[in-house]
Amino acid sequence: MEMRLMGPLSVSWNGRSDIPSARKPRKVLALLLLNESKLVTVNSLLTELWGDEPPRSALTTLQTYVLQLRKSLASMGGCTVTHVSQNLLMTWPCGYVFNVEENSRVDLWEFRSLASAGRAAELKGDISGAVGHFRTALKLWRGPLLADIEHGPLLRSEAVRMEECRLGMIERCVEGDLRLGRHREAVSELSALVSQYPYHEDLHAQLMIALYRCGRRQDALAAFQRLRERMVDGLGLEPGARLQRLQLAVLSGDTDLDDDSVAPRPAAVGALA
Repeated sequence: MEMRLMGPLSVSWNGRSDIPSARKPRKVLALLLLNESKLVTVNSLLTELWGDEPPRSALTTLQTYVLQLRKSLASMGGCTVTHVSQNLLMTWPCGYVFNVEENSRVDLWEFRSLASAGRAAELKGDISGAVGHFRTALKLWRGPLLADIEHGPLLRSEAVRMEECRLGMIERCVEGDLRLGRHREAVSELSALVSQYPYHEDLHAQLMIALYRCGRRQDALAAFQRLRERMVDGLGLEPGARLQRLQLAVLSGDTDLDDDSVAPRPAAVGALA
């Protein structure tokens, strides 16, 4: 079975895909897959589907959705609905479990594995290897998490968490490039990123260092000034102390900024368990 969640939802079994097109059954499947082999309670599913005020028929309707999913999975796998209910999409006390077999291919599993490999390489001082693992992991993304699924509170929370993980991994890649002396490549990527995340101070700090190391000191200062104006006008805030210290270092031509081992340290890639 192949399951892809990092973008539009895609599930295939034996090369066939036959998951329901209706909105709510797909939402049930998405939440079950995100919690692979773990119990998802009926209450959680009802909240995801209908919020705090589910209709009186909610439980019966949920059971109908689960049956639809089991029939679709049986059709894809060429097996019986009973086999699916006993081995794949199982009923447990208080909820349901989607039992993802070890030989299945799940993009979220691959992402987690590559993230772990990247962190391990970092700990060994293998920056190039770490960047390689992180870049490979990022290529798995085909869009926002479950991009074609309407998010309720639980899916929305997970989508935000995974987006933070993705962005943290991008920062790690750029940090690695700066440490490896790939300043010009970093400038190109960071210029696009600060447009996408206009208030993100870590990305702006990385852009300033990359520009400075490319001999573009004025551009580095201009990047700081653009961020400052945007923050003051849009948020009523000044850039943080760390970014202000970096501005002063660029102004003074601090030689420490020329050291490839010096780079703004982004937050660690988030826990992906």
